[in-house]
Amino acid sequence: METKELLRKVRKIEIKTKGLSSQIFSGEYHSAFKGRGMAFSEVRDYSVGDDIRNIDWNVTARFNSPFVKVYEEERELTVMLLVDVSASEMFGTRNQLKRETITELCAVLAFSAVSNHDRIGLLMFSDTIEKFIPPKRGKSHILLIIRELLNHQSKSPKTNISEALKHFTKMVKKRSIAFVLSDFIEDSPGKESKNLADALKIAGRKHDVVALKVTDKTEQNLPNIGVVQFRDLETGEVRWVNTSAGKVREEYKKTAEAKSELLRTIFRKSKTDFAEILTDEGYIKPLMNLFKKRA
Repeated sequence: METKELLRKVRKIEIKTKGLSSQIFSGEYHSAFKGRGMAFSEVRDYSVGDDIRNIDWNVTARFNSPFVKVYEEERELTVMLLVDVSASEMFGTRNQLKRETITELCAVLAFSAVSNHDRIGLLMFSDTIEKFIPPKRGKSHILLIIRELLNHQSKSPKTNISEALKHFTKMVKKRSIAFVLSDFIEDSPGKESKNLADALKIAGRKHDVVALKVTDKTEQNLPNIGVVQFRDLETGEVRWVNTSAGKVREEYKKTAEAKSELLRTIFRKSKTDFAEILTDEGYIKPLMNLFKKRA
């Protein structure tokens, strides 16, 4: 992508997502993702209704008047964006590609984090780790992350989410909020499901893991458009499908629903908060519901 076009796209995403972050998500984000605890801030005069357990007896004795300790949340958090850049993210039949939706989600989360003085980092993966940007604060750092997401050329078409989680757990020592942004489509559903469940449990012991599943409506319901050639973006496999056949569409829908339910079960059992986002329905409502649920 040419520099001029890249900067134009970065600016467009910044305008859209920064506004959403400050106007809609900032307060909910703060409530949903807590700091490490409460730290002593200052003492002040006791007021009726104050918890007597917070009375500072040393200061009270010194001034012969009741004083209470004031605490504030230790707000500093580290937020990591674990982004799937495999070939299946380049699919989209509605408003935009899944990867474009994921990039906007990352920008919203990044601006929300920075507005709360949290650090933000990025790990891009396919079936290998493709790029790691250490967590930092500041608008310029967010714009760097957006540029990387827009301009990155994946080295592999395939996906391995569990390996990305294992790598992240080993690499990032400090407890973090880890957003995994992916369509969660992998090559070997049975085997990979167990690997994913195990990796989520292990990562969840150290970090606060949140899954954001981004999908296209066509991946759930096959449209009736006649005989069509389909190509798997990750394996390259080509297949002709008669989408006019009701039985074919029904079987396709049942398979998609079964995969989705399996994934929800994995998230629930591993105690991973999650949201499902469709490319043509927007991400505001799913994110708000997720934040409110956590709060």
